[in-house]
Amino acid sequence: MQDNTPPLAGKVALITGAAHRIGAALARGLHRQGMNLAIHYHTSRSAALSLQHVLNRQREKSVILIQADLTETSKISSIVKQALEGWGELDVLINNASSFFPTEIGATDERCWEQLIGTNLKAPFFLCQAAAPHLARRRGCIVNISDIHALRPLKGYPVYSIAKAGMVMLTRAMACELGPEVRVNGVAPGAILWPERELDEVAKQRIISRTFLKRQGAPEDVVRAALYLIRDADYVSGEILTVDGGRSVNG
Repeated sequence: MQDNTPPLAGKVALITGAAHRIGAALARGLHRQGMNLAIHYHTSRSAALSLQHVLNRQREKSVILIQADLTETSKISSIVKQALEGWGELDVLINNASSFFPTEIGATDERCWEQLIGTNLKAPFFLCQAAAPHLARRRGCIVNISDIHALRPLKGYPVYSIAKAGMVMLTRAMACELGPEVRVNGVAPGAILWPERELDEVAKQRIISRTFLKRQGAPEDVVRAALYLIRDADYVSGEILTVDGGRSVNG
């Protein structure tokens, strides 16, 4: 008799910043594949509770929540600990949480630097470090959500661009350090969701016109890329999968 059980059924994923936007899409996508989730959030408690409620209605007791400020490095290991207390094991870590705001040269202070580097680079490093031995026991993997601006800086956002560039090297360095037991890869989205700050239609169309596909992507495009790296890419580690409709190679 054919076994129709999804290959990820019963496995456990910890996703940071998963209460909304791409993080929530990742949570829904992995949950559809049968995974149990530890959803991390910082201040978005209502959104996290709502997502947990929806997913637990679909599959009872399949999602737990973990609240933490990722800039408090001393508390990062407790995020992994709480995930293990909830599920007893860990198969996947997705470093998705991110801060994003402009930093004008001449007006950027240390607080801005610490926030952007802290959430986009420092916290992912220490989460990888804390999760590594548990992932190794399960031959698990890490997926880091980077950005196309890791390689081509975004004007007006130098610190953010620097932090995401660091995440690319973090991915490659961790693939080197944690192999062969743990695979480490990344996804670099392009125009998937517009920033929460308002962009006018002219700016949006200018961005879309620079893609080869001449359209905006969707969160599900990132989900499919992450699923490939988690479920299907057994011989892939240290790679960044760009999901941007060709924008990053279009001059």
